[in-house]
Amino acid sequence: MFSIIQWFIFLLANAVAIPIVIGSIFHMEAMEIMLLMQRTFFIIGLACFLQGWLGHKLQIVDGPAGLWVSTFSVFAASIGSTGAAGIEALQLLEMAMILTGVLLMIFGVFRLSGKVISYFTPLVTGVFLTLLTFQLSGTFLQGMFGISDQVQQAQMGGFSIALITFIAVLLFSNFFHGWVKSYAVLLGIALGWILFELLIDQPKETVSSQPWLSIPEWFAWGAPQFDWSIVPVAVLTGLILLSNIVASLSAATEVMDGKARFTVSQMNRGSFMLGVNHGISGVFSGVAVVPLASSAGFIQLTGEKRKSPFMWASLLLIIVAFFPPIISFLAGIPSPIANAALLATFVQLMGLGLRNLMAEELDQRRLTIITVSLLLGSGLMFIPSESFAQLPGTVRQVISNGMLVGTVLAVIFEQLWKKEDRNEVSST
Repeated sequence: MFSIIQWFIFLLANAVAIPIVIGSIFHMEAMEIMLLMQRTFFIIGLACFLQGWLGHKLQIVDGPAGLWVSTFSVFAASIGSTGAAGIEALQLLEMAMILTGVLLMIFGVFRLSGKVISYFTPLVTGVFLTLLTFQLSGTFLQGMFGISDQVQQAQMGGFSIALITFIAVLLFSNFFHGWVKSYAVLLGIALGWILFELLIDQPKETVSSQPWLSIPEWFAWGAPQFDWSIVPVAVLTGLILLSNIVASLSAATEVMDGKARFTVSQMNRGSFMLGVNHGISGVFSGVAVVPLASSAGFIQLTGEKRKSPFMWASLLLIIVAFFPPIISFLAGIPSPIANAALLATFVQLMGLGLRNLMAEELDQRRLTIITVSLLLGSGLMFIPSESFAQLPGTVRQVISNGMLVGTVLAVIFEQLWKKEDRNEVSST
């Protein structure tokens, strides 16, 4: 029972913050955030159970993908985040997640995952992770400052508490051991939430009374909308997420078996089930989930290598999703606190990106590919999406996403500019 509760808290820690962040990006009301959190719990619990049962069959937590959080942010900026424009953006995102799911299922069925993943070298993965942290750090910092379309001035009181939360998560995860390190994010959120309630006088949105039991809603944002502009986004996202499966399987098997070893069959099953879970995320109007490599750290810290507690914890999260009063309480976490906790988790992600970039000697070829990809990718993040209004919708959605552009450039350069033969002798 203790092991089940331990896994459940870890699942919870990876589920509570993202709905609040997405809610702040799209200016959702308290009730909408609560319902999004309910659907997120249901999606994560079901995704974890399906992967453990039919997918890669390992105890790896599926959580909202940082890549999709970035895509939500880009769509909010390029299409709109309020009113009819915000609804349109969310409906396009529903379709994008479903299309990505179909692509991932095709990769799994036709056993293409292993072939595609060869294009994602450490250099490409490093560029992707670095650009991902660049793009989301701005979103998280805006949330910490309380800046939005309605509030243009930084809220320094809330930011001070958010900064304490950020530092607390880093301290818990780097200077503590055992259960404190395992639940660093949850403890940081709890500390920040308490301080925020005690010190910040802020009007609270009230959530109307909810029944004790309710079923997560299908297509809560409306029926999915198709537009050709989302096709390249779906394809590129699906390809990039394959590298996420490899990273998660490698990290988990290394912790449990002493070395990274997983079969091609596991990779293909994991890809297929990731596609199914993307479809579920689109149908239930949430943020698409992916296997989290951080699960390996949790297994290593707790020493819990049995799969059954993980499976029971996944079922428990599904059950909790049917009880709105519990979700309503968790949805009350202040937005600056949720953003600060997520920003702290991206410190390790940024480090992983830099480690991948420096995995091999930084010769002129690698330096050129890295700098060109990062310069153009990060530079596009600072150009307002309205600047590309004259371009076709398909081109606009791609070029507005600097992270996707930079990653694609890295793949192209890496494949076209082959490594020179190190044994070649140059004459003088």
